[in-house]
Parts: sequence; structure tokens; C-alpha cells
Amino acid sequence: AFDDIIKSGRTHLQDATPIRLGQEFTAYSRTVQRHRDKLAQAADWLREMNIGGTAVGTGINEEPEYPRLMVGHLQQVSGLEVREGRDRIQLMQSMGDIATFSGALRAYVLDLNKIANDIRLLASGPRTGLAEIVLPAVQPGSSIMPGKVNPSIAEMVNQVCYQALGLDQTVAMAAEAGQLELNVMMPVITHNIVFALSIVGNATRVLAERCVDGIEADAAQCAYWLERSPALVTALAPKIGYAEAAKLAKEAVATGLTVKQLLEQKKLLPKEELEEVLDLRAMT
Repeated sequence: AFDDIIKSGRTHLQDATPIRLGQEFTAYSRTVQRHRDKLAQAADWLREMNIGGTAVGTGINEEPEYPRLMVGHLQQVSGLEVREGRDRIQLMQSMGDIATFSGALRAYVLDLNKIANDIRLLASGPRTGLAEIVLPAVQPGSSIMPGKVNPSIAEMVNQVCYQALGLDQTVAMAAEAGQLELNVMMPVITHNIVFALSIVGNATRVLAERCVDGIEADAAQCAYWLERSPALVTALAPKIGYAEAAKLAKEAVATGLTVKQLLEQKKLLPKEELEEVLDLRAMT
């Protein structure tokens, strides 16, 4: 939907070479997809059950058929493809598999938080910020400033992410806290993992449904910033050299002229060549 909207890229929170708004949002979606795949891979390690290990994983006093029957019953009632563990002693000692899963969730949370922050930046304004996108007015108005629309959903996601990062820290410390043949911290590990999955899953869904689905682009504002970006001189570097391009960028900022206006004024390149070099979509 945003693929035709060309805008200024930004690195270090400074003007950078052009990018399409659609490219930015496609990258966000692919980030989420990659994390979904990594979470699924990490979760697969959790399918091995240490059931029947009894006290220390050796299976002393167990009914021989108990592990097979119990794992089969768990598969039936849960719908999950769980399986008998290959080394129940190892599974009793180590919470490394669940720490790995928690770490995969943490990695997703870090990117989710970054995406929520980017959305807030892109929607900042409407007059003194970037204002390249418009968020749906989920909570229009403020307690003191009439007409103000705050990015409430993105801010909610931020808060959930901070909570989830704390939960992962607890899982990490508890996973390390086992001694010898048993980790007695499994209850707090399980509680925090389930809690984190619940709130992060809910926040992700609400972000998609109550914010992302309703985002609109302000194409005119995107074009406004792009036209004034001194970073457009980057495309000229192969033609006039890096040093000369840098001088032009500084002059554009100092004079308030756009790069295109400055180049037309100086007549450094023929008009046809200038149009080709400053083809904005080609830069993306």
C-alpha cells in the first residue's frame, strides 16, 4: 500500500538516502516473520519430556510403561507433539532449553519494541515532528491539550516489552540457579514464560489490529522532507566526487535551497543528466 511513497531515509536520526515507506514496513513484517520462525525452532526443544525420571533422572521405582503412556496422554489432551526425552538426567539438571526459548522471545520483544518506537517517531508531530504517517485515533484528545492524538497503542507495547524483558531476566537467573541433579526453580520459570507469552502475544495482536491496520501515509509530508534532504547529494558523488558532493550538501543546508535547486543554479550537470541522477525511485 505504501510502495509508491518515497521518503527520506534516516540513520543516526539524521537525513539519509531515500527509501520507500513500503520498504520500511515490509522490513518490519519480515522481522516479525523471522522471529516467528526462530521461536518455533526454539520451542521444538521443549517437546522432550523428562517424565519417568523420578528423583534424579535415573527412573528408579518407575512403572516401566508410565513414561510412554503419560506422554501419549499429554499429546492427546494438549494437542502438542511432545516426546519422551532421550536423556532424562540431563533434562532434570538443565533448564537450558527453556532459557533458549525465553531468549528467543526476548529477541522478538527487543525488535517489537523498536518497531513500536519507530511508529511513534514516524507519527510524531503533526507540525513539529516527522508526521509521515497518521495513526488511528484510538484515544483522541489529551487531558489538557484539545485535539491532541497520542500513540497510545505503541506506548502500551513499549510497556509490555519492558515487563517481558524483566520476566526473561528472572527466567535466566532461575535457570542458572539449579544445583546438581535438579532445578527447583521450575515453577517461577514456567510462570514467567507463560505470563510473557500471554502479554506479548496480546500486545502484538492489539498493535496489529488497533494501530497498524489503520495507519495512513501522508505522502505530501514524506515528499516535503525528501525534497529538502541534503543526503540526495549522495547520488552525485560518482559524477562530481565525494568532496564536491559534501560541499553541496553543506551549502544546501546553509542556504535553505534544495539540492535540485542548487544544482540547477550552478549548472554542474546537463538537465537530462541531472534528472537521471536525481531519479528518486531509482535511488530506492
